[in-house]
Amino acid sequence: MGKMSYFILKKTIMVVIQNPINDVLINEQNFKETLQQVMADLGKGESELLIRIVDKAEIQDLNKTYRDKDQPTNVLSFPSDLPIEIDEAILGDVVICTDVVADEARAQNKTFDHHLIHMAIHGTLHLLGYDHIDEKEALIMEGLEIKILEKIEIANPYE
Repeated sequence: MGKMSYFILKKTIMVVIQNPINDVLINEQNFKETLQQVMADLGKGESELLIRIVDKAEIQDLNKTYRDKDQPTNVLSFPSDLPIEIDEAILGDVVICTDVVADEARAQNKTFDHHLIHMAIHGTLHLLGYDHIDEKEALIMEGLEIKILEKIEIANPYE
C-alpha cells in the first residue's frame, strides 16, 4: 500500500503593485505584504487586488472621466467587472496618487508610509462595498479603517 499524501491548500492572496512612475518613496515589498495581511484579516483569502501608483495628471484624468471631478485626488477604486460566470476573485483596482498622498501626509503630520497604507486600505474597502456617502456609512467605514490600522500599529487617522 502506498503512502497517502495530504495537501493543505493555502488560500492565496495576490496583491499586485504597479508603479509605472517608479516612485522610490514606496517600499513595494513591505506595502504588498502589509496589504496581503490586511486582505487575509478581512477574510478575502482567494482574491486578487491591483494597486496602481500614478502621478497627478493620470489621477486627475481618471477622476474627471469617472467622477466628473477635474482635479487630482488621493485614491480611486475600480471594482472588477468580470461576469460571475468567470470564477475569479478579482476585487478590482485601487489607483493611488503618491504626490497627493505625500502632500496630505505633510499637511496632516503623518508619515508618508502610514498615509499610503491608509489610502490603500480605504480604496480596498470601497471595492468590498463600503462607502462614506452618508454619515452612517462613513462612521462604519471609518471605524473599520481605524480597527485595521490599529492592528498594523498605525494611529487613528481621524483624530
